[in-house]
Parts: sequence; structure tokens; C-alpha cells
Amino acid sequence: MSEAARILEAIRAVAKQPVSPDPEESLFESGILDSFALTDLISALETEFGITVPDSDLSPRKFESIARIEAYIESHK
Repeated sequence: MSEAARILEAIRAVAKQPVSPDPEESLFESGILDSFALTDLISALETEFGITVPDSDLSPRKFESIARIEAYIESHK
């Protein structure tokens, strides 16, 4: 399974709906996620990818789209 597909599965689990956003689409502006779901998404990503997201990175902008999440994960492996 590709990294983008794994990210999408985490988003779907947190959103509790079968969404299919474009890689560059804002997850927050589109209503797929809200700021309250950000911590759940980060927790799911930490578990899925074996990374630790520091508190200083808890910003919706860093996790705004699948493409941004993928870049973040790549830079923290």
C-alpha cells in the first residue's frame, strides 16, 4: 500500500466517512476534518508510520492536505 493510500485510510478513520479528497485539497476547508479532529489524525499517523509529532508541529497548516502530510512524514522518518 502506498504512503498516500495509508494516509487516506487514516483520514477516513478519523473522519468516519468514505472520503476521497484530491492530494492537494484542504481537508479543513472542504469540511472533511476540523481542528478538533487534528489530534486524532496525528495520533493515527504516529501509529501508522511510527513517527512522533512534537507539540510545536500541531498546526492544521502542516496537515492540511494529503500531499502536505506525505511531505511531513517523509521529512520525519
